[in-house]
Amino acid sequence: MNNRDWALAPLAPLNLRPADEVMRLERLGSLHACRLSFVRTLMRQMGRQRWQISRVRFDLDENGYGTAVYRLQTPYGRYHGVMFAQALDEESRSDRVIAEAWDVTFGLVEGDVDDSLLEQMAANVPLQEAGRQHSQVLVLSRANKSLRNFAHFVEALASGKQPGPQWLTRVGYLYRTTAVYGNGKFGIADFARLYDNPDFRRPFSAQMAGVYLLRHFSIEQVEHLAHCQSPETACELATELRRYLGIGNSTGLGMAPFLIHHPQLIAQWVSQREAALALAQRQVPSEEERARLISLARRAQQHLAETETEDAEQSERNADTVAALPDVLNWIESVPLDDDLWAQLVAWSERTLSLEAQELINTLLIELYPEQVDPLEEQMGVNENLDLEPDMPLMRLRQLIETHYGWALAHDYESHEGAYWFWYRSAEKEEPRLGVRHEEAGAEKEMPIAIGPRVAHSHAAICAFLEEMPRAKVVDFLLAKPRHKEVIRRVQSLVKATYGDIHANLWHRDMKPMHLLRTKLAFFGASRFDPKSDRWVRITLFQGAPLVEEFNAEPEDLSHFDDWSFPLQPQFAQGSVQPALRSPHHEAARGGISS
Repeated sequence: MNNRDWALAPLAPLNLRPADEVMRLERLGSLHACRLSFVRTLMRQMGRQRWQISRVRFDLDENGYGTAVYRLQTPYGRYHGVMFAQALDEESRSDRVIAEAWDVTFGLVEGDVDDSLLEQMAANVPLQEAGRQHSQVLVLSRANKSLRNFAHFVEALASGKQPGPQWLTRVGYLYRTTAVYGNGKFGIADFARLYDNPDFRRPFSAQMAGVYLLRHFSIEQVEHLAHCQSPETACELATELRRYLGIGNSTGLGMAPFLIHHPQLIAQWVSQREAALALAQRQVPSEEERARLISLARRAQQHLAETETEDAEQSERNADTVAALPDVLNWIESVPLDDDLWAQLVAWSERTLSLEAQELINTLLIELYPEQVDPLEEQMGVNENLDLEPDMPLMRLRQLIETHYGWALAHDYESHEGAYWFWYRSAEKEEPRLGVRHEEAGAEKEMPIAIGPRVAHSHAAICAFLEEMPRAKVVDFLLAKPRHKEVIRRVQSLVKATYGDIHANLWHRDMKPMHLLRTKLAFFGASRFDPKSDRWVRITLFQGAPLVEEFNAEPEDLSHFDDWSFPLQPQFAQGSVQPALRSPHHEAARGGISS
């Protein structure tokens, strides 16, 4: 990415919400996937540019183990998704990053995959971090089965019947990834390789493409197993269920540091979402757009009502939002169609609704205006560079901190409650962890995740220095106290990117790590948040998304490629008998086969 590609959008005329409102941790932890989420923008790009996906290798045995290779052809390049399915002992099955074996490992490769590269990948991709990965690999990942779903799907299809849709309502996938690596990790291609790549220069687009290919593989694998079990009766998975099938992801605290270490990128993501909301609010609504918003709200209401989670707090949040939506619908239907109707709706929701319901309304408003919002998808990346201004008067720096980091100065970092947590890396696999400061060892090895106390500490040192040298410049202060350089660079840079820091004390006892995880996952396009504790969560990606065969069919109307947010459980009878499945090696198999 370069400045030509990622020039900042002209946001000045728009009325954006202040950072002190948007960047509150509780609000960030209430975000929903929206039009600008990465799975949505990838699907639009694939549909608009007619990306083609074909199967070039499918060497699976009767147990579903072996190798599959899918070709992804774009107008600008060729890529291959290479999947390795293997047997996994139950005692080895784990979603944690410390696992050493998985049901499926896979990579997304730039260019062609010859026998030599395939052999090298077969020896190393299943090892993941422990392998010597090839520099042609853009994405490296692994996934485990949802065992109950997988077994039920194979059994149903083998008997010539469709699985019950409620299985995917409970758990929306057959596979869930436990990490999706990019950006040069473990020897794979560095992110700089994608700077000028028109296919994958957007943030995380290559990773999302790899996950999308895994979704297609999961469909073909269960159909293959069904055919192996009962070739005379086995049937294909119904199109409605194929669309309703997503890919899961299990993630924990390892995601949190990214939000802190990439403040300018986070600022860009949030600013574009806020720009989308501001653009939507200033549109003059029509009756058709009012009807569209009502339809979207009803769909979101049903989707949330269908969403299942064992987490009591998330269940309550979903239920509260569902309970609030009848009042929202009544408001939209009854208020006169004024020019500023959407701004009125946002203001009313802020006075009346929970944070999660407020952000749902904002997400639905953004959905109404693709022509205004979608160009912002090209502005989701940024060149990150925290600049130091050594000649700035130190008094000016103090004023900037007090103006833009008042939230950081307002917290108490000395009390037991205010300094309850500390962040550290585990010895096992360098995973981020949370420890209780006054009860657990290791605080001396704390990771600098909490920005608030660091800014407050620097501010106190600056104030003391200014008492002795009121005309000092930043360079004078840093020559005397160089340990504050990183904080000062951050402050000086982020006053121009005010959505870059989370306005929260990440040490405080009441801090909820789940809010950090949801912030990033919402931008990925996650749905069905299912916390398994306060520190890790399962989510679903691509549920409701278009299918490979739909891209390959080159339809005249592309609108359905983008109207799949808040997917609903398909309505047809469980166990309905379907036509027999042809051999998965038949050339007409879904997804296509080429040599």
